[in-house]
Amino acid sequence: MARDKHYVIIGNGVAGNRAAAVLRERDTDNRITIISLGALLFYNRYELPRIFNGARDWRDYLVNPPAYYEDNRIVVRRNCQVTMVDTQRRCLTLAHREEVHYDSLLVASGGGANMPIALGDFEPLLNHFNSYRTAMTTAEALPAGGTAILLGGDILGIDIARNLAAHGYRVVLVPDEQLFWPHKIAPESYPAYLAVLADMGIEVVEGGPIERIEAGPKGVPRRLLTMADGRDYAADVVMPFYGLAPSLEFISGGGVDIERGLLVTPELRTTDPHVWAAGDVCQIWCVEENAYRFYYGWKNVKAMGEIAARNMTGDHETFHTFLDEALTIEDQGGLRSSFWEYD
Repeated sequence: MARDKHYVIIGNGVAGNRAAAVLRERDTDNRITIISLGALLFYNRYELPRIFNGARDWRDYLVNPPAYYEDNRIVVRRNCQVTMVDTQRRCLTLAHREEVHYDSLLVASGGGANMPIALGDFEPLLNHFNSYRTAMTTAEALPAGGTAILLGGDILGIDIARNLAAHGYRVVLVPDEQLFWPHKIAPESYPAYLAVLADMGIEVVEGGPIERIEAGPKGVPRRLLTMADGRDYAADVVMPFYGLAPSLEFISGGGVDIERGLLVTPELRTTDPHVWAAGDVCQIWCVEENAYRFYYGWKNVKAMGEIAARNMTGDHETFHTFLDEALTIEDQGGLRSSFWEYD
């Protein structure tokens, strides 16, 4: 293995951290840098619903202790925003104008919340749950037994909804075509799945688009949601769950092919020989479907990080999902989704 090589990973999530671990296992000498937009070290976002069970300390969610990074000589640059990737010069630029050069780059920046344009005017009134900080803010706005309105209803939102209902909160779901995303549900099966949601304590509101969202009285953290047909629903928080949009603005125009995500081969290589991608940010060529597609879920993303790292260090492995992508109604009445599973 050549010395004085620099592996740079954009993204501090599942794929990026698994890749860093495998890179260090296979290359004990060269530099590894993770660049993270957030302030925390790698933590398990899938466990954030535990906040409603009283787990409010950020240290409860860390996957590795701080000493792990020092012991493995993995540098984590936190609070750093990548604004541009120059594939010709093999360097990326941070928001504070610093340039970081790489020999091999892994883009594992994940996905941000997808927001319908029609809700743009109401963004300041929405509560999110895609990071420890936003999850804490949302939890603090919910009094015991309070009401949460969830919009869209992707599978991550359903996970939040079932946890809220289980802890005694009132949960109102306003679904749209993203309901159960990324699972694909046959139209004739929807009544059965909606019945399961009702059994889980989730009130499903159907029958029309959202007209507006308004703030409650001054000093009271409440929201008022009005449907187009005039129905009103009051809540302490309104949370959007409309799927994910890949976070790749910084590499747009950087010389790699992009559709909705970074286009990669089954080996997770982009159209640039020094750039790989893994996780929610990339579309992988699927031979069986003769198309590029996204793969979601902790286990898929973790496997991508490992395969990308192996290929960055000389292997030629290909990614194949091993998850059952069906949303299953269990015998006891609940739902089982492979996208809720992690290890």
